[in-house]
Parts: sequence; C-alpha cells; structure tokens
Amino acid sequence: MTRQPSFFIPHGGGPCFFMPDPQGNWETMAEFLRGLPARLPEAPKAILVVSGHWETHGFAFTGAERPALLYDYYGFPQHTYELRFDAPGSPWLAARASQLLREAGFAAAADPQRGYDHGVFVPLKVAWPAADVPVVEMSLDRSLNPAMHLAAGQALAPLRDEGVLILGSGMSFHNMRGYGNPASTAPSLAFDEWLTEAAEAGPDDRAKALSRWADAPGGRFSHPREEHLLPLMVAAGAAQGAGEKVYSDIVLKTAISAFRFD
Repeated sequence: MTRQPSFFIPHGGGPCFFMPDPQGNWETMAEFLRGLPARLPEAPKAILVVSGHWETHGFAFTGAERPALLYDYYGFPQHTYELRFDAPGSPWLAARASQLLREAGFAAAADPQRGYDHGVFVPLKVAWPAADVPVVEMSLDRSLNPAMHLAAGQALAPLRDEGVLILGSGMSFHNMRGYGNPASTAPSLAFDEWLTEAAEAGPDDRAKALSRWADAPGGRFSHPREEHLLPLMVAAGAAQGAGEKVYSDIVLKTAISAFRFD
C-alpha cells in the first residue's frame, strides 16, 4: 500500500462553499479542495480529519458507523442546515488511532456519539462529493499545546502507511475581527511567510519553529486563539519529510495557505 501524505487545509467560513459567492471570495479555495484527490498517490483507504472545532481532555475520535452532521454554524440560510454528507465512519480507524496515541502516552478514546462538525463535512463535501471514503474526526486536546499536537501527529504517522490520509482542517489565519479589514493584510502576510518557512523546513527544525508559533511575526494577531492552527501541528508531526505550500490566496484581505507534508 502506497504511503499517503498529510495536509493542512483551510475549511473556509461556515458553509461558504454552498452559498452564493458574488465576490468570488471562496473560488480559489474551493478549486484547491476539489483538486485534493488528484494530489494523492492513490485513493485513500480512509480519511482522518483533525478539526479545529472539537476540543476534549485528551484526544477523541468519532467512533460511529454512520456519524451524523453537526451544523455548528449560526445565522446562515436554511438550506445550509439541510446539507448532507453521508460518508461512513470507520470504527476500525478510530480504535487504531486511539491505540497508537495511548501507546505514545496520550489519553485517547473513540466517541460513538460524536458527529462530523463543519470543519470536516464542509471541505470534504467539496473534495469528495460522493462521500464514498470512510471518515474519522479527531479532536484537539484542550491544552492547545503545539508540541503535544506535533507529538500526537508523530504517533499517528504509521497510519499513512496503512492507506490513511491525515488532514488537519483549520485556517492559517483565523482572527474573526480581522477578516475584511485592509489593516489585516500586512500582519497576515508576515505570519504566512513565517509559517511557510517553518512548514517547509526539515522535521526537527519544523517542530522547533512550530512549537514557538506564538512568537512569530503576526502570530498572535493571526490567531488570537489557536484552535484553527493546531490541526497543522498534527499533520506536520505525522510527516518525515519537508512540507510544501500547495495553496495560497488573499481571502477577505488576509493571507490563507495550505500545506502538504510527505
């Protein structure tokens, strides 16, 4: 079985890809997501998605055969609360990932009640509209400790050789008050430049840099709270090679990027 890469992808704003977009704010991001399957060496056996919208004590994984959808966004048109993404779950993968983390010393367990939040089903509905690949969602630890999430990614690395695609789903810039403000462009670009250099470094230097992301130029401005950045740590930690920026655009006056790790 061919080793799968891992990615850190942007998941947009709420159900943005399924609403009118007259300004074209989300066009390039949607195009990137639609092209994601073509970037893989072969169809994945399953997809493990680390979401910035689920935090637990220790790590948790969706464990149901058919996880429901959590419409965890507010104030959007009614049709966006009727979106469907009926990808099967994978209790096997939830158990296997939990085992790998426990063997590395982390608390981890499957949650048979949890459904897919919009950090999972919105981007995957764009990338895999047929919903024919099993999906498991992974939570963040509430500590939001970057080194811990890098180490968790390292513990999950064997899954890549088992045909599992690991996706970190968040946003490389996530300051809600900063979107749409021209004053955000310069600090977001500064952080994006730093993040790119860190992500494209070798594994050891990458881990050292990412562990200190809050000290980066524009770092705390870009992430007043870092839950949308932490999925990148898991994706990067699962890789042995250098990263590569595979998407970049100015969205709502801010720099947004995606990264691939091999």
